[in-house]
Amino acid sequence: MLRRETRLRREYLYRKAQEDRVRTIEEKKQKLKSALDDNRLIPTEVRREAVQLQKLLEYDDEGAEGVSSHMDDEYKWAGVEDPKVMVTTSRDPSSRLKMFVKEVKLIFPGAQRMNRGGHEINALVQACKANNVTDLVIVHETRGQPDGLVVCHLPFGPTAYFTLYNVVMRHDVPDIETMSEAYPHLIFHNFSSRLGQRVSNILKYLFPVPKEDSRRVITFANQEDFISFRHHTYKKTDHKNVELSEVGPRFEMKLYMIKLGTLENEATADVEWRHHSYTHTAKKRKFLSQLNHIHVVCM
Repeated sequence: MLRRETRLRREYLYRKAQEDRVRTIEEKKQKLKSALDDNRLIPTEVRREAVQLQKLLEYDDEGAEGVSSHMDDEYKWAGVEDPKVMVTTSRDPSSRLKMFVKEVKLIFPGAQRMNRGGHEINALVQACKANNVTDLVIVHETRGQPDGLVVCHLPFGPTAYFTLYNVVMRHDVPDIETMSEAYPHLIFHNFSSRLGQRVSNILKYLFPVPKEDSRRVITFANQEDFISFRHHTYKKTDHKNVELSEVGPRFEMKLYMIKLGTLENEATADVEWRHHSYTHTAKKRKFLSQLNHIHVVCM
Protein backbone atom coordinates (compact mmCIF):
# COMPACT_ATOMS: atom_id res chain seq x y z
CA MET A 1 0.00 0.00 0.00
CA LEU A 2 2.80 2.39 0.93
CA ARG A 3 4.71 1.58 -2.27
CA ARG A 4 1.60 2.19 -4.36
CA GLU A 5 1.04 5.57 -2.68
CA THR A 6 4.66 6.54 -3.30
CA ARG A 7 4.41 5.54 -6.97
CA LEU A 8 1.17 7.47 -7.49
CA ARG A 9 2.63 10.52 -5.78
CA ARG A 10 5.76 10.31 -7.98
CA GLU A 11 3.64 10.05 -11.14
CA TYR A 12 1.59 13.05 -10.04
CA LEU A 13 4.72 15.16 -9.46
CA TYR A 14 6.12 14.08 -12.84
CA ARG A 15 2.92 15.16 -14.64
CA LYS A 16 3.05 18.47 -12.82
CA ALA A 17 6.69 19.06 -13.86
CA GLN A 18 5.82 18.26 -17.47
CA GLU A 19 2.88 20.64 -17.30
CA ASP A 20 5.09 23.45 -15.94
CA ARG A 21 7.49 22.97 -18.85
CA VAL A 22 4.67 23.05 -21.42
CA ARG A 23 3.14 26.13 -19.79
CA THR A 24 6.47 28.00 -20.01
CA ILE A 25 6.69 27.25 -23.74
CA GLU A 26 3.06 28.33 -24.24
CA GLU A 27 3.65 31.64 -22.48
CA LYS A 28 6.67 32.35 -24.67
CA LYS A 29 4.66 31.49 -27.80
CA GLN A 30 1.89 33.87 -26.76
CA LYS A 31 4.40 36.69 -26.17
CA LEU A 32 5.89 36.13 -29.63
CA LYS A 33 2.47 35.91 -31.27
CA SER A 34 1.18 39.12 -29.68
CA ALA A 35 4.38 40.96 -30.66
CA LEU A 36 4.06 39.82 -34.29
CA ASP A 37 0.33 40.62 -34.44
CA ASP A 38 0.86 44.14 -33.05
CA ASN A 39 4.00 44.77 -35.13
CA ARG A 40 6.11 45.38 -32.02
CA LEU A 41 9.67 44.43 -31.10
CA ILE A 42 10.03 40.83 -29.98
CA PRO A 43 10.55 40.68 -26.18
CA THR A 44 14.15 40.08 -25.20
CA GLU A 45 13.38 36.90 -23.24
CA VAL A 46 12.09 35.10 -26.38
CA ARG A 47 14.40 36.50 -29.07
CA ARG A 48 16.89 33.64 -28.84
CA GLU A 49 14.14 31.04 -29.35
CA ALA A 50 12.00 33.10 -31.72
CA VAL A 51 12.65 30.94 -34.81
CA GLN A 52 11.80 27.67 -33.04
CA LEU A 53 8.73 29.23 -31.41
CA GLN A 54 7.56 30.56 -34.77
CA LYS A 55 7.70 27.04 -36.21
CA LEU A 56 5.62 25.76 -33.28
CA LEU A 57 3.08 28.53 -33.79
CA GLU A 58 2.45 27.33 -37.34
CA TYR A 59 0.96 24.11 -35.98
CA ASP A 60 -1.25 25.79 -33.38
CA ASP A 61 -4.96 26.26 -33.96
CA GLU A 62 -7.91 27.55 -31.97
CA GLY A 63 -9.74 25.39 -29.49
CA ALA A 64 -6.79 24.05 -27.47
CA GLU A 65 -7.42 26.21 -24.41
CA GLY A 66 -8.96 23.41 -22.36
CA VAL A 67 -5.81 21.33 -22.04
CA SER A 68 -5.89 18.98 -19.07
CA SER A 69 -3.59 19.67 -16.15
CA HIS A 70 -2.60 18.27 -12.76
CA MET A 71 -5.54 20.23 -11.35
CA ASP A 72 -7.86 18.03 -13.40
CA ASP A 73 -6.26 14.98 -11.78
CA GLU A 74 -6.84 16.45 -8.31
CA TYR A 75 -10.55 16.92 -8.88
CA LYS A 76 -11.25 14.31 -11.55
CA TRP A 77 -14.28 12.91 -9.67
CA ALA A 78 -15.75 16.33 -8.85
CA GLY A 79 -19.40 16.45 -9.85
CA VAL A 80 -19.46 12.69 -10.46
CA GLU A 81 -19.27 11.55 -6.85
CA ASP A 82 -20.32 13.53 -3.80
CA PRO A 83 -17.36 14.77 -1.72
CA LYS A 84 -16.73 13.11 1.62
CA VAL A 85 -15.56 15.77 4.08
CA MET A 86 -14.04 15.18 7.50
CA VAL A 87 -13.99 18.10 9.97
CA THR A 88 -11.79 18.25 13.07
CA THR A 89 -9.94 20.70 15.32
CA SER A 90 -6.48 21.42 16.58
CA ARG A 91 -5.44 19.59 19.75
CA ASP A 92 -7.07 20.38 23.10
CA PRO A 93 -9.89 22.54 21.65
CA SER A 94 -11.82 25.02 23.78
CA SER A 95 -15.58 24.73 24.24
CA ARG A 96 -16.08 27.63 21.83
CA LEU A 97 -14.03 25.94 19.11
CA LYS A 98 -16.01 22.72 19.61
CA MET A 99 -19.25 24.66 19.05
CA PHE A 100 -17.84 26.31 15.93
CA VAL A 101 -16.70 22.97 14.48
CA LYS A 102 -20.22 21.58 14.91
CA GLU A 103 -21.50 24.50 12.82
CA VAL A 104 -18.77 24.05 10.18
CA LYS A 105 -19.71 20.38 9.92
CA LEU A 106 -23.32 21.36 9.13
CA ILE A 107 -22.14 23.69 6.33
CA PHE A 108 -20.88 20.76 4.25
CA PRO A 109 -23.64 18.27 3.37
CA GLY A 110 -22.77 14.74 4.45
CA ALA A 111 -19.67 15.83 6.38
CA GLN A 112 -18.47 13.99 9.47
CA ARG A 113 -16.90 15.44 12.60
CA MET A 114 -14.09 13.71 14.47
CA ASN A 115 -12.79 14.49 17.93
CA ARG A 116 -9.09 15.24 17.58
CA GLY A 117 -7.95 13.71 20.86
CA GLY A 118 -4.23 12.90 20.78
CA HIS A 119 -4.12 11.84 17.14
CA GLU A 120 -1.21 13.09 15.06
CA ILE A 121 -1.64 14.59 11.60
CA ASN A 122 -0.05 11.58 9.88
CA ALA A 123 -2.52 9.20 11.52
CA LEU A 124 -5.45 11.47 10.66
CA VAL A 125 -4.54 11.70 6.98
CA GLN A 126 -3.88 7.96 6.67
CA ALA A 127 -7.23 7.17 8.31
CA CYS A 128 -9.02 9.58 5.97
CA LYS A 129 -7.35 8.05 2.91
CA ALA A 130 -8.28 4.54 4.06
CA ASN A 131 -11.94 5.60 4.33
CA ASN A 132 -12.03 7.40 0.95
CA VAL A 133 -12.38 10.87 2.48
CA THR A 134 -11.92 13.50 -0.22
CA ASP A 135 -11.23 16.55 1.99
CA LEU A 136 -9.93 17.06 5.51
CA VAL A 137 -10.89 20.38 7.15
CA ILE A 138 -9.03 21.43 10.32
CA VAL A 139 -10.06 24.49 12.37
CA HIS A 140 -7.54 26.25 14.63
CA GLU A 141 -7.96 28.75 17.42
CA THR A 142 -6.09 31.31 19.52
CA ARG A 143 -7.31 31.82 23.10
CA GLY A 144 -10.71 30.36 22.34
CA GLN A 145 -11.29 32.39 19.16
CA PRO A 146 -11.37 30.44 15.85
CA ASP A 147 -8.71 32.01 13.64
CA GLY A 148 -7.47 29.38 11.16
CA LEU A 149 -8.90 27.00 8.58
CA VAL A 150 -6.95 24.35 6.67
CA VAL A 151 -8.53 22.55 3.69
CA CYS A 152 -6.55 19.47 2.62
CA HIS A 153 -7.72 17.67 -0.52
CA LEU A 154 -6.96 13.95 -0.59
CA PRO A 155 -5.15 11.87 -1.70
CA PHE A 156 -2.49 14.17 -3.26
CA GLY A 157 -3.45 17.75 -2.40
CA PRO A 158 -3.60 20.70 -2.68
CA THR A 159 -3.73 22.07 0.86
CA ALA A 160 -5.03 25.63 1.36
CA TYR A 161 -4.41 27.64 4.52
CA PHE A 162 -6.80 30.44 5.50
CA THR A 163 -6.88 32.94 8.37
CA LEU A 164 -10.32 33.60 9.86
CA TYR A 165 -11.56 37.00 10.99
CA ASN A 166 -14.76 38.35 12.59
CA VAL A 167 -16.24 34.94 13.35
CA VAL A 168 -19.91 35.14 14.37
CA MET A 169 -21.29 31.74 15.31
CA ARG A 170 -24.89 30.60 15.27
CA HIS A 171 -24.61 30.21 19.03
CA ASP A 172 -24.02 33.98 19.29
CA VAL A 173 -27.27 34.89 17.52
CA PRO A 174 -30.49 34.49 19.54
CA ASP A 175 -33.60 32.92 17.97
CA ILE A 176 -31.81 31.95 14.76
CA GLU A 177 -33.51 29.59 12.32
CA THR A 178 -32.56 25.95 12.02
CA MET A 179 -29.91 25.13 9.43
CA SER A 180 -31.09 23.41 6.28
CA GLU A 181 -29.27 20.23 5.26
CA ALA A 182 -30.16 20.58 1.57
CA TYR A 183 -27.32 20.70 -0.96
CA PRO A 184 -26.59 24.45 -1.34
CA HIS A 185 -26.24 26.62 -4.42
CA LEU A 186 -22.88 28.41 -4.43
CA ILE A 187 -22.12 32.01 -5.38
CA PHE A 188 -18.52 33.13 -5.97
CA HIS A 189 -18.04 36.87 -6.37
CA ASN A 190 -14.88 38.51 -7.73
CA PHE A 191 -12.62 35.45 -8.18
CA SER A 192 -11.46 36.45 -11.65
CA SER A 193 -7.68 35.96 -11.52
CA ARG A 194 -5.93 32.64 -12.04
CA LEU A 195 -5.30 32.32 -8.31
CA GLY A 196 -8.92 33.30 -7.65
CA GLN A 197 -10.15 30.49 -9.90
CA ARG A 198 -7.83 28.09 -8.08
CA VAL A 199 -9.21 29.11 -4.68
CA SER A 200 -12.82 28.95 -5.89
CA ASN A 201 -12.21 25.39 -7.15
CA ILE A 202 -10.74 24.33 -3.78
CA LEU A 203 -13.83 25.67 -2.00
CA LYS A 204 -16.39 24.67 -4.63
CA TYR A 205 -15.50 20.99 -4.63
CA LEU A 206 -16.20 20.70 -0.90
CA PHE A 207 -19.90 20.72 -1.82
CA PRO A 208 -22.00 18.21 -3.79
CA VAL A 209 -24.10 19.10 -6.83
CA PRO A 210 -27.33 20.81 -5.65
CA LYS A 211 -30.85 20.21 -6.88
CA GLU A 212 -32.52 23.00 -8.84
CA ASP A 213 -35.23 23.55 -6.22
CA SER A 214 -32.78 23.88 -3.31
CA ARG A 215 -33.55 26.96 -1.15
CA ARG A 216 -30.13 27.10 0.45
CA VAL A 217 -27.43 29.54 -0.77
CA ILE A 218 -23.79 29.86 0.32
CA THR A 219 -21.83 32.92 -0.80
CA PHE A 220 -18.07 33.45 -1.02
CA ALA A 221 -17.58 37.15 -1.81
CA ASN A 222 -14.04 38.40 -2.39
CA GLN A 223 -13.19 42.01 -1.60
CA GLU A 224 -9.54 43.06 -1.53
CA ASP A 225 -8.50 39.41 -0.98
CA PHE A 226 -10.77 38.98 2.05
CA ILE A 227 -13.37 36.29 1.36
CA SER A 228 -16.67 36.89 3.15
CA PHE A 229 -18.60 33.71 3.92
CA ARG A 230 -22.39 34.09 4.17
CA HIS A 231 -25.03 31.40 4.52
CA HIS A 232 -28.70 32.03 3.65
CA THR A 233 -31.96 30.32 2.90
CA TYR A 234 -34.61 31.99 0.79
CA LYS A 235 -38.32 31.76 0.11
CA LYS A 236 -40.46 33.37 -2.54
CA THR A 237 -42.84 36.03 -1.28
CA ASP A 238 -44.45 36.53 -4.70
CA HIS A 239 -43.67 35.87 -8.35
CA LYS A 240 -41.01 38.64 -8.42
CA ASN A 241 -39.45 38.85 -4.97
CA VAL A 242 -37.66 36.51 -2.59
CA GLU A 243 -36.90 36.86 1.11
CA LEU A 244 -33.42 35.98 2.43
CA SER A 245 -32.84 34.64 5.93
CA GLU A 246 -29.30 34.37 7.26
CA VAL A 247 -28.70 31.12 9.12
CA GLY A 248 -25.00 31.55 9.93
CA PRO A 249 -22.26 31.20 10.78
CA ARG A 250 -20.50 34.16 9.18
CA PHE A 251 -16.81 35.01 8.95
CA GLU A 252 -14.08 36.43 6.72
CA MET A 253 -11.26 34.33 5.30
CA LYS A 254 -7.88 35.37 3.95
CA LEU A 255 -5.72 32.97 1.98
CA TYR A 256 -2.07 32.92 2.98
CA MET A 257 -0.70 29.73 1.39
CA ILE A 258 -1.43 26.88 -1.02
CA LYS A 259 0.79 23.79 -0.95
CA LEU A 260 0.92 21.05 -3.59
CA GLY A 261 0.68 18.19 -1.15
CA THR A 262 -1.17 16.84 1.85
CA LEU A 263 -0.68 17.61 5.53
CA GLU A 264 1.47 14.59 6.34
CA ASN A 265 4.18 15.69 3.88
CA GLU A 266 3.73 19.39 4.63
CA ALA A 267 7.44 19.94 5.23
CA THR A 268 8.49 18.66 1.79
CA ALA A 269 5.53 19.76 -0.36
CA ASP A 270 6.04 22.46 -2.98
CA VAL A 271 4.51 25.86 -2.24
CA GLU A 272 2.18 26.85 -5.08
CA TRP A 273 1.44 30.32 -3.66
CA ARG A 274 2.30 32.14 -0.46
CA HIS A 275 1.31 35.57 0.81
CA HIS A 276 4.40 37.57 1.73
CA SER A 277 4.33 40.58 4.00
CA TYR A 278 6.12 42.82 1.50
CA THR A 279 3.41 42.27 -1.13
CA HIS A 280 1.21 44.75 0.75
CA THR A 281 3.26 47.56 -0.80
CA ALA A 282 3.09 46.18 -4.34
CA LYS A 283 0.83 47.83 -6.88
CA LYS A 284 -0.82 44.52 -7.73
CA ARG A 285 -1.91 43.72 -4.17
CA LYS A 286 -5.22 42.11 -5.16
CA PHE A 287 -4.37 38.50 -5.98
CA LEU A 288 -7.77 36.81 -6.16
CA SER A 289 -9.40 39.23 -8.59
CA GLN A 290 -8.70 41.34 -11.63
CA LEU A 291 -12.05 43.03 -12.22
CA ASN A 292 -15.37 42.73 -10.43
CA HIS A 293 -16.72 39.34 -11.41
CA ILE A 294 -19.56 37.15 -10.16
CA HIS A 295 -19.41 33.40 -10.62
CA VAL A 296 -22.61 31.53 -9.85
CA VAL A 297 -22.02 27.79 -9.65
CA CYS A 298 -24.83 25.69 -11.07
CA MET A 299 -23.41 22.17 -11.02
